[in-house]
Amino acid sequence: MVLMIFSSFGCKKDNGGSGIPEDTWDIEVKGIPKFIRHDYVELSKISRVSKFRSGVGHDYSDAFEHCRSIKHYFEPKSGIDWTGVKIFSPISGKVTRVEQEWAGTKIEIVSDSFPAFRVTIFHVNLSAALQVGDNIIMGQPLGTHIGAQTMSDVSVIVNDPTRQGRMVSYFSALSDEVFTSYVSRGVIARDDLIISKSLRDAHPLQCNGDIFVGTDSLINWVELN
Repeated sequence: MVLMIFSSFGCKKDNGGSGIPEDTWDIEVKGIPKFIRHDYVELSKISRVSKFRSGVGHDYSDAFEHCRSIKHYFEPKSGIDWTGVKIFSPISGKVTRVEQEWAGTKIEIVSDSFPAFRVTIFHVNLSAALQVGDNIIMGQPLGTHIGAQTMSDVSVIVNDPTRQGRMVSYFSALSDEVFTSYVSRGVIARDDLIISKSLRDAHPLQCNGDIFVGTDSLINWVELN
């Protein structure tokens, strides 16, 4: 699945008159802001997290990379009811997409603080109906994970100045305060949850459409204590 998404939601020209909308962000120049200040999932019920650029799930890539999963899967612990894993809004913002999936609902939220960035949460059993344009506050309960038929996953996309959607790791955008919850579960550094582009390019995956084929020589998961 290759994503080439540029949102014009709330788009307007910048004050410098360059013609580049305010809701673009050049991560090569500005870096990735740590704007996510609340975890999206009930972390105490999660056993492991897939790495950014892993071979878990299916191809989920953008215009800048291909044949890799540039999002994160969160696998709940065995022995618990996966439908009881709570899902929250990790940011304050506006709903820009609500889609029914084969399992649950996909929600996309654009950040109020950094409108070039959108967070997508997959496979949610919504506790209340949401519509495009609804305002959401950070930490607001959205519902629960849909169930054991699939893992929970989350992605972050930024509107690149090239006017193409560019994926970044959820953990690159996570505040230091929230990341301490992962440190307490045994994660030493953010990079432990990310396969670098150079390393993935040196150990490429093979895809047949959206499906990964063959085996991956890299470690795809981080186990939580």
